[in-house]
Parts: sequence; structure tokens; C-alpha cells
Amino acid sequence: MGKLVRTNEMFHGANSLSELKGIKGNKAVIVIGKESAKSSGSLKRVQAILDEINIKHEVFCGVEPDPSIETVMKGAEFMLQHKPDWIIGLGGCSSIDAAKTMWAVYEHPELTLEVMVQGGTPPLRNKARFVAIPTTSGTGTETTPLSVITDRAKGVKYPIVCYDFLPDLSLVDGELCTTLPVNITANTGLDALTHSVEAYASNIDDNYADAFAKGSVSLVFDNLENAYNNPSDVNTRQKMHDASFLGGYAFANSWLGIAHSLAHQVGGMFGIPHGRANAIVLPNVVRYNSKSTDRYSDLAKLIGKETAEDFASGIEILRDKVNVPASFKECNISEKEWNDKLKAMSQNAFDDVCTSFNPRVPTVEDLEKIFTDCYNGAKVSF
Repeated sequence: MGKLVRTNEMFHGANSLSELKGIKGNKAVIVIGKESAKSSGSLKRVQAILDEINIKHEVFCGVEPDPSIETVMKGAEFMLQHKPDWIIGLGGCSSIDAAKTMWAVYEHPELTLEVMVQGGTPPLRNKARFVAIPTTSGTGTETTPLSVITDRAKGVKYPIVCYDFLPDLSLVDGELCTTLPVNITANTGLDALTHSVEAYASNIDDNYADAFAKGSVSLVFDNLENAYNNPSDVNTRQKMHDASFLGGYAFANSWLGIAHSLAHQVGGMFGIPHGRANAIVLPNVVRYNSKSTDRYSDLAKLIGKETAEDFASGIEILRDKVNVPASFKECNISEKEWNDKLKAMSQNAFDDVCTSFNPRVPTVEDLEKIFTDCYNGAKVSF
């Protein structure tokens, strides 16, 4: 029997942020990144609603891209000091993922990263409930039981799975994305695409995930270029926001594959934005996996094509249209730096939980070859 992963309550569409008025409580902590939630006005809009419904609030500011366990612990300490009964993750994936993990440590201060990575997070909602308000259209974290936290000492990104991370309330409001910089629009949009493609091709058979994944793929191909070129188009922004949510739902039910295993390592080792890393590896992952699955031909039909190679090429064309690099060499990583870390990255990618859901069973050597070809911008072939 399939396990449906869902939020308790979700609203989507322009001005759906106003549904925040429906929560009841005494105090909230809002977790944000460094400046974007402030400069875009999103934070002020959330604070105004909380003022209107008489919920006191404090702001934890400063979550970095690829949030570290050190930031998580600082945020949990902030929550222990202010004792909220609502935690609001506002921003991109980093802010919401960090807020989820801060929440876990706030409720269980003895928790360590190692315990959480091993699936040892105890039940939540003893002290607080959770609201997710995404302002980027990429990860779908507002509908997933996942948080990705980086151990900077090891240079490794760890996915933490806890079904209690599913938000009590998710607000998917495309109006919050209209000030998003074009590079983030591109990276996050291609991240949403990667989630959907990997969910559809995974070795878990799930009809619900398949339908959501295909819907998301269509929305990304139909709307990402326009969102990039016309950032203030709210209708297009909402479609990309919906694509992100659908992709998140899909992979929460059928998981991901080696595109994410590879991207996690490049992000952890070199600080490449996650969506950008996914976009660089995804076409070659499609090519590699096409030896073991015919599912990519289904996705090719969504963009008017036929074969897995057509689909891989279609991803590359879309990637080029939104000015995302075609190789890691173009991301200013020197060949020496890359080669010095290549074997460690390949082993870590092999050990990544996402690898076990890939439709083709890889070896460490396979992953090393894919890494090498993606560094050089070459088409992989096995």
C-alpha cells in the first residue's frame, strides 16, 4: 500500500498568503535567510498578518545557502529562548529546511545531526507547529518530509527524513516570487524539473507521484523561460510555484535518484547552488539511466519528442535558454580542485540515500565517469 505524503493544509494561488490569518496561537518565530525576505517585502507581509491576528513574533535571520548544522543549532537555541508555538519557514529551501531542523532540536535539544540523519528524530508538535511559505519555486520542501543540512567540516550535505517535518500549513503564493533574481529563478526552476524527472523514473512505482511529476515537468517546460524573461508575470510565477509543489509531492512519494546524489556532493564540496548542480548533471543521468528504463520516452512526449536522448537534449536546450552553465568547469572550479575531490565525491554519492532509488544500479566507477563528463561538458556514454 502506498503512503501518501501530504501537508495537513495547503493553499495555492495569488494572495494565498492571507490564509495565514487562520492560525491560532501566542508566539511565532519566523526563520529567514539573510536579506531577500526583508528586501522583497515578504517578511513585512507576514509580520503584518501576525500583528493582525495578535500573534507575537521574533525573527531568526541569517540562514545561509546550504544551511549548516551550526546555523541549525543557533536557531534552535533562539527558539528555546523565545518559546514559540508556531515556527514559520519563510524563503527558499534553505530557510525552510533549516527551520524544520531547528524545530526538531527545539523540541528535543539532545538531538544531533548524526541521530537525525539515521532517522532518529522523535515525534514533533510537543511545543510548536510549522508553517512553510516558499518564496522560490524549486524544492517543494513545503510538501516534503525532508530537510537537507550541510556538515561543512566534512563538506557533505545530508538529507534528513522525518515525516513530522510535513508542515501543518503550506502557502504557495506566486506573488512572493516576482522579485526573485533571474539566476535564482533559473536554478530553482531546474531544481523543480529534476525532482519531477527523478521521481518519475525512480524504482518506486506510484501512480499518484507519476501524475504529479508529469504535471510538474509540463509546467516547467511551458513556463520557466517566461518566468526568467518576465519576472513580474504573476500568472507564470504561480505556475512555476505550482510546479515546484507538484515536484515535491512526487519525490516525497517515490524518491529521487543519482542526479541528487551527485548534486549533493558538488554543493557540499564546492558550494554550487543545488538547482544549478542538478541542471548540469540531469541530462547525463537521463542518458545513463535510459539503459535500464524506458520512462524518459514518456517525458519526451510531454515536450513533443520521442526518445530519452530527445528528452536529455530538451533539458539542455531549456538550461541554455535560462543561462545555466553546461559544465562544472564553467562554474570556476579548477581541474586540480575537481580531481582532488573526485574519488571522495563519487564514494559519497554512491553512499547517498537517493542512489538506492535510482532505476539503474550504479557502481562508484560509473558515478566517477558521470562526474568527469559533467565537469567537462561531455555527453556520457556507457
